[in-house]
Amino acid sequence: MNKYYVGYTSDLEKRLADHNNGISTFTSKATDWELKLSGAYPSRQQAMQREKEIKRKKSRKYIEWLIATG
Repeated sequence: MNKYYVGYTSDLEKRLADHNNGISTFTSKATDWELKLSGAYPSRQQAMQREKEIKRKKSRKYIEWLIATG
């Protein structure tokens, strides 16, 4: 699958396993999700804000730039 998933979680390993085990309907279409980039934020609110910033761009090129400059 040639898609990126952007989200936040307090348990990254569990979240990735859930996606690869088909728990979510969006991510169940693939079972080969891999972590490309992660970041730590002091609060859930700040993590959610960053997620929204990335999603608002609606840009694959922007996500790929984030990964490349990680």
